[in-house]
Formats: sequence, structure tokens, C-alpha cells
Amino acid sequence: MRGRRFSVVICAYTDDRWEDVLAAVESVRRQSLPALETLLVVDHNEPLRERLAARYADAGEEVRVLANAGPRGLSAGRNTGIAAARGDIVAFLDDDAVAERDWLRWFDAAYDDPRVVAVGGRTVPAWAAGRRPTWFPEEFDWVVGCTYRGLPAGRVRVRNVLGGNASFRRGAFDAAGGFATGIGRGGDARPLGCEETELCIRLGKALPDAVLLIDDRAVIHHKVPAARATYRYFRARAYAEGLSKALVARSVGAGKGLETERRYTTRVLPAGVARGLRDFLLARPGGAGRAGAIVTGVVVAAGGYLRGSLRTRREGGGFSYGPVGAPS
Repeated sequence: MRGRRFSVVICAYTDDRWEDVLAAVESVRRQSLPALETLLVVDHNEPLRERLAARYADAGEEVRVLANAGPRGLSAGRNTGIAAARGDIVAFLDDDAVAERDWLRWFDAAYDDPRVVAVGGRTVPAWAAGRRPTWFPEEFDWVVGCTYRGLPAGRVRVRNVLGGNASFRRGAFDAAGGFATGIGRGGDARPLGCEETELCIRLGKALPDAVLLIDDRAVIHHKVPAARATYRYFRARAYAEGLSKALVARSVGAGKGLETERRYTTRVLPAGVARGLRDFLLARPGGAGRAGAIVTGVVVAAGGYLRGSLRTRREGGGFSYGPVGAPS
């Protein structure tokens, strides 16, 4: 069966991304498989919500603008979109990304298998400078919200999809709940993440026979501003990833929470260091910098994980997963 109804959720929070948000919505409206609706969820920024509502006043049900109904942050914004969605499949697109024309069509094809409950795609960095910094290793493209070296190619089964380019059957949220509001981007400046990892692991526990896929033909292009192509941001994001992974491990257990990361740190990253050193010996630009960045990223992320683990033991507490009730 083809032609499932897609609700696409785009979460926005700042006027600084006005043009990016419009481009993201336009890329959804140009899909070869039309979406049922695009839901723009605005995170506690009423002037931006009013401005977007006015911009899409003539779009009717095709584009709906909503206010985040939960606490400040990306997880609650996504949960607001899920609760309002009317489609069979809920897809998520970052507010500073554009989807290629067949993005939803490739998602849709994967759902022909009734076991499939989530499908992600490939996220390609669009560097503000027009090219990747020579020191920036592809193994760490997750730092800028993109698909990283080490993920398998093609349509493959995975533990978790990446949240800025993902889709889920509506029933997945009925079974497992929504995104945890205690994990991921919130109101502060620290670039936390991993909310989609925690959700996908929880989903696998709720539905043991469920299949989660990544199809690298479902492509989006994610904007990487100059401020995120710096060594300072690289270190900050790696540290925040360690903190986030500690929260995931607390929620779902270290076994599942770090299963993929063990392979990544023991196989993918050493190979990346070796490539960087080889390029250095061959006098290729950035080889030593990439090797050094990988080592730095591992050390900093480990430090964040250790601190996060100590903090979670001391503070305890739980997570909230709603609202993700019946669609309106």
C-alpha cells in the first residue's frame, strides 16, 4: 500500500531563522508525495507565532501554526505536533533544513512492511562557508545535526533514527509515549540532544518486534552556520552529548543506551584517527587536525558522560512524555 497520509512537524523558536523556516515549509509543499499537513510548532515565542500565522493565513489546513503546549524545549514542541497531527505517519524536519523532493516518498515506501514503525533519512551538512572546515571529521557530523561516517549505507535497520529527519507511525507514540521533556534541547544555551535515541529505545521495549530503519535516499540538507563550524562549538556539543547520554542511560539502562556508541568508539573512531594520521603523513590538508579533533571529542564526551552520571545519581527524578493524545 502506498500513499499514506503524512503530517510533517517543524519546530521553530527564533525570528533569526525566519527565512530558514519558510524554506523548510516550502520544501515540504514541493514533495512528490504531498503531505497531508505541515504543523509549525512555535516554542514560547508569541510574536513569532503570530508572524507565522499571518504568513500562512491563506494556507488553510495545509499549514497550521501552533504554540508549544508544554514546557520550553524541542521535545515538548514535537509532542505538541504529535498531539495535533491527523496523519497516519508523523515526520519531523528541522527548522533550518530543506528536504529533497522525494523525501516523503522514500519514507512512505519503507512503511509497506507493517513491522516498520520508524524511518529516518540522511542529513547532509550545508556549510555556511560553502565547504567543510579541513579539521572537522566526518565521524563527528552528528555535532552539527547531520549523518556521520560510520552509519551503514542504504536502507538498514538501526537502533534509533535521528530526530531532525525522521518519521514514525502514529501508533508508535500510542505504544511508547512521546519525546522525554527532561532530555534534549531546552531553554538554556547548552546544546543537549539524544531525545530521539531515548524514544526509539523505549519504543523497542514497548514493541519488541518493531523495526526501525534509516533509508539514506530520504535526504535533507541541514544548514550549518559559521558559529557551529568552530572548535569551541565542537567541544561544547561533544560535552553536551556526554551529558545527554547519561540521561538516556538513566532512562533506559546503559546496556541499550550505549549499545551503538560502543561500536562507534571502538571501531569507527579509531579508523578515523588512522585516516587522519595517514592524510597528515601524505601532506593532505587537515589530517592531523581531524585526528586531534576525534581524540578531543571522545575525551570531552566521556567527561560529560561522567559528570552527567554523577549528577543523575545525586539528583534522581524522572521524565515526562506527553502530551501525545488522540489527533485533533
